[in-house]
Amino acid sequence: MNSPNTHELIVSGIHLDLTPSLKTFVREKTERLFRHDERIVRVRVELECDPKEAVSTRFKAKGHIAIHGPDMNATVESEECHKAVSMLVDKLDRMLARRHQLKRAKRHHPHTVEVDAAVAETI
Repeated sequence: MNSPNTHELIVSGIHLDLTPSLKTFVREKTERLFRHDERIVRVRVELECDPKEAVSTRFKAKGHIAIHGPDMNATVESEECHKAVSMLVDKLDRMLARRHQLKRAKRHHPHTVEVDAAVAETI
């Protein structure tokens, strides 16, 4: 079982060499995602470089959050790898915040349940 301070983070590069500084940058940026929900199982970040693409979309960052419930996926494109990682983490952060807000709203505003006429007669 994972201790509260360690989380599973997978960083991979597609057509891109991952330097230790880039891995550290991704780890530092993704730490704030784990503050939202303790039930995050794993975060996977894929960094892709395509030199044949236009300069503005050369780097792609794809994020996948495995969490209890539906998983979350996001993709961003940028001209710099570090900027793409920052934009990806911001996008995933907004997605987690929205998910938390919707769960809270659902918890505090329960739906009314209609009782069947047959059940009401027996009571």
